[in-house]
This record gives sequence, C-alpha cells and structure tokens, in this order.
Amino acid sequence: MQALDAKDLGRALCIITGASRGFGRTTAIQISELVKPKSVLVLAARNVEDLRMLQADLAASKAGKAGVVFEYVVADLGVKEGVECVVKAIKLKSSEDFDHLILVNNAGSLGALRYARTFTDMSEVDSYMSFNLSSPICLTACVLEAFPRREGLRRTVVNVSSLCGLEPFLSWGLYCSGKAARDMMFRVLAKEDPDIRVLSYSPGPLDTGMQEEARTLTADNSLRNTFTDMFTKGQLLTCEASCAKLMMLLLKDEYTSGAHIDFYEI
Repeated sequence: MQALDAKDLGRALCIITGASRGFGRTTAIQISELVKPKSVLVLAARNVEDLRMLQADLAASKAGKAGVVFEYVVADLGVKEGVECVVKAIKLKSSEDFDHLILVNNAGSLGALRYARTFTDMSEVDSYMSFNLSSPICLTACVLEAFPRREGLRRTVVNVSSLCGLEPFLSWGLYCSGKAARDMMFRVLAKEDPDIRVLSYSPGPLDTGMQEEARTLTADNSLRNTFTDMFTKGQLLTCEASCAKLMMLLLKDEYTSGAHIDFYEI
C-alpha cells in the first residue's frame, strides 16, 4: 500500500470511460492533477463535441502544460466495436513506460425507469446490460490482459457504483440490477487477483443530467418526489466534492480491495 502522505498516483496510464460529462469529466480533470508528467490519460465517451470541450479544457490546464498526455476515444461502449476501440488505443502503450495502471469504469446509464413487471422485451434488457454490465466486464478483462502483473506496476480498477447496487429502488429495476451485478463481478475480481486494487465507489446523489432524468422520468411517484425534493433543497452533491473523496481513497490506498465505499462513509 501507498503511504498515507502520498502526493501523487505515479506515472500512470489511466483509462476513464464516460469521460466527457458529469462525474467522468470531473474525474479526468482531478486525476490529471495527481499523476506525474508523461502520464497518459485515455478518455473515452460517445459524444464527440463534449470530448472536444474536455480536450480544450485539459490542454489549457496545469496538467496539460506539465507534460501529462491526453488521448480521446470516441466509442459507444454498448457494442463490441466500441470496447475494441478503447482496447486498441491502450495496446499501443508499453507497460514499461508506467508504474501505475488505473481503469475507471464510469460509463453507465439509467435505462428505462419503469416497474420491473413491464420489461417484457428481452432485447431492451439485453441492450441495457450490454452497455452497463458486459462492457465494463470485458473492458476490464482486456485492459488487465494487455497489462499483466509485473514487478513495479500497480494496477487499480475503479467501478463507479451506486447505493442502488445495494438497495432496491422502486421502478429502477434495470439500474439497480446492473449496479449490483457490477459490484459482484468486481468483488470476484478482487478475490481472484489480490495483487489488483479494486474499488467500487458510490459517488452519492450528484447534481448532473442523470439526476434531472431521475426527477422527470422515474415511474414511481414517491421516489420521483424524493429526487425533486433533494434538488429543491440543495441536497445534491457536486461532482467536484464527490470526486475529491475518490481521489483521497486512491491516494491513501487503504481500502479493502473489492469494497463498496459510499461518499457518506468517508
């Protein structure tokens, strides 16, 4: 484990999915400030324009001027070809150039916010799980295969999780199921490979576009009203505040590998 007073994450190759908006975007910005020069951040997302805006911001940032390299991959991770695009980008890198591999599986979606009894279309469920479950599982396996265990290389895998992976939310069956399954897969990974540092981080209720969807599209009236009240009362978290806690966890490196840690537990 790193010392408690660690100031950086080393010379890292960091892959972040869903990097163009919300929590993923903030993660890209904050992690770029904690890696050493000549680190490489591979930032993947579906939206070209949002990636270009992120590119402009990072190019002008302190990290960009200090020698951190940013690469951008436009990819739909809901399909096999999208995952392959990200894998192709990282396979061009040499493990010997880095002392820390960091993968942040952030990409995800809410899916249809309907009651479980309404999901009669198997293709709808398959499509959701392909993006939210199959994609991070396969991407993680491909990244670890491309950068196998070696002396002097730390490997960290972050699964951006949710309280919904632990508790059922009415009319959020797809989202809860996807998050729960992801958590379990990463717990298995941690048990199978003790040398890999695995963390499922729940960032809390964030003030993002996803929360706006939750306030307007949730079928269950009680849950929808709860989200609306949180927004009205200013109880939603900023991505910056939540991401700062994730960065602290990564720097301290004291968590139990495979653990699910919530923003409010820190």
